[in-house]
Amino acid sequence: MLDFKWRHFQGEVILWAVRWYCRYGVSYRDLEQMMGERGVGVDHSTIYRWVQKYAPEIEKRLRWQWRRPRSTSWRVDETYVKVRGTWTYLYRALDKHGSTIDFYLSPTRNAKAAKRFLGKTLNGLKDWEKPEVINTDKAPTYGIAISELKAEGKCPQTTLHRQVKYLNNVIEADHGKLKQLIRPVRGFKTLKTAYATIRGFEMMRALRKGQAAIFNVTQDIHGEARIVERAFGIGASALADAVALIGEQLELQPA
Repeated sequence: MLDFKWRHFQGEVILWAVRWYCRYGVSYRDLEQMMGERGVGVDHSTIYRWVQKYAPEIEKRLRWQWRRPRSTSWRVDETYVKVRGTWTYLYRALDKHGSTIDFYLSPTRNAKAAKRFLGKTLNGLKDWEKPEVINTDKAPTYGIAISELKAEGKCPQTTLHRQVKYLNNVIEADHGKLKQLIRPVRGFKTLKTAYATIRGFEMMRALRKGQAAIFNVTQDIHGEARIVERAFGIGASALADAVALIGEQLELQPA
């Protein structure tokens, strides 16, 4: 496992810590104690370094598995994240069912940032995955960004930009759940560390919402853990996991 070469701990332990931190909204010191109860003596500063290195890598490797909108009706909004005492802006896009499509952390809130975010979100999607409707708040920046993306051929000409406040209740509620994970951090030091950590939060939120359910062999929390481990070549393949599960189920059936 070259991804964990020269690390004092095994890859399973490192991914275990990163998953717990990004999924449950605990502080680094609390996680240090939780791991100590399980016989893993690791300092909270080491866990921090693990999160900074591996949370973005997990999100990158699993991106193709969870990032597929279930609807062409999107909800786009931004929320505030404090970085070194200054508010920054986390742009987010969900479909109408609440599935995360993409996100982007920006130091500014203007048409340029909105365009950069929407361009990133549209990039890599198939034509049938691109939005028929994008619902936003009343901020004029989104209208400018969408118009420019249409002119550049990056957004379908038929995409309707709608500004209906109550339709964004889905994404506003999801902001709150994400903030529960961010709260124990008590402020990020830099934009880079903030974005690295948030990538882990967003990825684990997507898995928790079942966005990679097709790859979750056991359809439970253990299956989520295996999705992450397989991305780093730890343990058996998904096919081997499925075969083993079927074998266990057959053994449990009465003769």
